[in-house]
Amino acid sequence: MFITRKTVLKFPHIIYIMLLSLVMSACDGAASYRNAEGVMWNTTYHVTYRADRDLHDSIIMVMKQVERSLSPFADSSLISAVNRGDSVRVDSLLERVFRASVEVNRASDGAFDPTVAPLVNLWGYGYKTTGVEPTQEAIDSMLMLVGIAECSISPEGMVVKKHPATEFNFSAITKGYGCDLVGEMFRRNGCEDYMVEIGGEIALSGRSPRGRDWRIMVDAPIDCDTAVVHERMAVVELTGRGVATSGNYRNYRETSDGRTWHTISPRDGRPAVTDLLSATVIAPTCMLADAYATACMARQGSEAMAMIESAAGVEALLVTRDTILVSKNFPEIK
Repeated sequence: MFITRKTVLKFPHIIYIMLLSLVMSACDGAASYRNAEGVMWNTTYHVTYRADRDLHDSIIMVMKQVERSLSPFADSSLISAVNRGDSVRVDSLLERVFRASVEVNRASDGAFDPTVAPLVNLWGYGYKTTGVEPTQEAIDSMLMLVGIAECSISPEGMVVKKHPATEFNFSAITKGYGCDLVGEMFRRNGCEDYMVEIGGEIALSGRSPRGRDWRIMVDAPIDCDTAVVHERMAVVELTGRGVATSGNYRNYRETSDGRTWHTISPRDGRPAVTDLLSATVIAPTCMLADAYATACMARQGSEAMAMIESAAGVEALLVTRDTILVSKNFPEIK
């Protein structure tokens, strides 16, 4: 899922947060649970946290900081300047997502690669679209630009590209990273109990209003040929982790050759055709969970599970057309 624009106010269809009681603040000065929600990055966010004051303005500030650095849809962002070839230095946000992307690219044998951005654009899922179906010649030309393993950050803090025309779209890791950054802001303000959800990606810490770990419901997509319907599949309790879900059926286009999905394979430059319907990943950070969930969707279910099993601290629940695959240490399903 090299994530592109989403419909505003469209709530994610895979993970829903189950909060059996939300205790709102009765007055300032008391550390109690508060709720913040809204729309940012063309998706919704829902945040629950325990603090002695309202931190909603700080939440918005963090999300705007992420947008200024990493949004390929904003011409004024840092990543847009890098994509144009401007002489700019990376900031701490871009450096962190770049290095994490290189890590997951290596672990996924190249299945996760933000430099697939020109191909995502070519197929109509990115920040620039042509409005026409791609030719094989155009695909082959764009494939020459792909390869984050051949890119780097210089000692001077400049992005060194594989090719001058190489572009980056870190959208498949940015929402998860944004959740982590909001969590870091909370901890700087003495808040250890929080749930940050942005567009379906979730960062969890401390305890929920119930005094226990946070409860997350996983909603299973069921492939019915013409549509995907949903059934409640599992509820897990966890904390101190990041959770992310990718699902191809949430973003597709109809073409003359049939339906194409928005996960573009860095190997052949075409929409990936796999047996996976969705991947729910739990990792030490939401940033890594987001990236690994995307990597799963570019691989067959068995290959994706092998990748997850070899990644330290990463667990997954994968829904294929035929079965459900659960990694060894995935939290107990209730």
